[in-house]
Formats: sequence, C-alpha cells, structure tokens
Amino acid sequence: MNSSAPKSRWMSRTAVNGFLVLAVVYMLFPLVWLVTAATKDTGDLLAGNAFSFDGFNLGENLSNLASYGDGIYFRWYLNSLFYAGGGAVVCSLICVAAGYAFDKYEFRGKEKLFGLVLMGVLVPTTALALPMYLLASKTGLVNTYWSVLIPVLVNPFGVYLARVFSTGYIPNEALEAARIDGAGELRVFWSIGLRMVMPGFVTVFLFQFTAIWNNFFLPLVMLSDRKLFPLSLGLYSWNTNTHGEPSFYPLVVTGSLLAVIPLIVAFVSLQRHWKAGLTAGSVK
Repeated sequence: MNSSAPKSRWMSRTAVNGFLVLAVVYMLFPLVWLVTAATKDTGDLLAGNAFSFDGFNLGENLSNLASYGDGIYFRWYLNSLFYAGGGAVVCSLICVAAGYAFDKYEFRGKEKLFGLVLMGVLVPTTALALPMYLLASKTGLVNTYWSVLIPVLVNPFGVYLARVFSTGYIPNEALEAARIDGAGELRVFWSIGLRMVMPGFVTVFLFQFTAIWNNFFLPLVMLSDRKLFPLSLGLYSWNTNTHGEPSFYPLVVTGSLLAVIPLIVAFVSLQRHWKAGLTAGSVK
C-alpha cells in the first residue's frame, strides 16, 4: 500500500500536467499562427506556408497596413482604445460604486433590486442590440461614438462581482472610523472604499475592456461611417473583401496581430493589483 501511494500520486500529477500542457498548446496555437502568418505576403499565405519564417515580409505588411485607405486602420485602432479604455474605466467605477452601495447600505427593496440586476446577467447582449438601436435612433445617437459608448457603461455582472469584492475587502470598521472623523459618504467611498476594493475594480475593468475590445455586433448595428468603426468591425469589413481581392489577406492577418497587443499589455500590467490585493480588507 505504501509503495503504491507515491506511484499513484506521480500518475495523477503527470495526468494533470499533461492536460495543462495540452491546454496551453491549444490556447497558444492560434497566436503562434498569427505571429508567423503576419510575416507572409499574399502568395505564401494562400500557399499554406504560414508556419515558417521564410520570406519574412512583416515590414512591408506593416507599411501597407499604415498606408491603406489613408491610414484608416490606425483610426480604427484609436476608436477601439477610446471605446474599450474609456468605457471600461467608467463602467468599472459605476459597477464598484453600485456594488459598494448594495453591500454597505441598507435601503428598502435592496435585495429585490439586486435580484433585478442579476436578471440582467441572464439577458444576452445580442438580444438588446435592436432595442438599443431603436432608442439611439429616437435620440439621434445612431452612427455616433455615443451609440457604442453609452451601452457598454452598464454591466450587471460587474455590479455582482463588485458587491462580492466589497464584502470581502472593505471592513465596516474602517468606514465607521472615517465617518467618526467627519468624512462624508462620498469621501468615505472615494478615499477608503475604492482604494480597498481596487483589485475588484481592476477585475471588472479587465472583463469589460476585453468585452468592449472584442465587441462586434453592437458597432455593426449602430455604425455605418467607416471612420467610427472599431477594429473588430473594420477588420471584418476587410475580410469580406478577401475573396475578391486576395491582397487583403496580409492586411487582415497583420491587423489582427496588432489588435491583440492591447489585451496582452492590459493583463500583464494590471495583474500585480490582483496579487497585491489578495489579503486586502482582512480584519483580525
């Protein structure tokens, strides 16, 4: 029995590690293909030689990407940064404030209202696209930046997540001490509550930033002016032309590679807030 236990643990560990290796390969395979394919010209891509660095053509691809359509690609890039960056910051602040209020305050119908918020999590965003378009049409916001930015400022799941973080990270004693010192409720939230729940703010921000950056259906419904397109919609419009004009293939692939960079930078640069806040808010 004693000799079989180490062997059993070794087999279990090997199985788990093998599964993790397969999962990593599965997730990195598309990114590796994207990196190598971005170095190919149209002929190499159509010939299926994407996984080699022969015929390195990345510089010319980047040059063509920057010059095509008077640099429309980087206009889309700035639009995506505006939609995703600005929308995620404001949405995260709203979610954290709402989660903080649901956790720390008592008011009539609080749990019923929170139940309505949770019901919003069950509604798919695609089902709301048409009603939002009709509302934007009535208010004259269709085909403007606001038609994409305003709907992404609300995230029911972010409110739920923020309430969970507020419960675990913000001790009531710290808030009471600030109130005794004469701080108002807004000052208490801004100076104490928000700082303590910063890991939750970063978590909601990353979720929302990724969702807005990859958002496709809402801009497709709301926008017709190419200058307002985000990257997802702009690259899609190029991809629809690849069958008639194969020269669009390198533009789409190289543009897709550059589109991944902000997501990687956001996750790498903000992960330290999670690690720093793992024990934040603990009360002994």
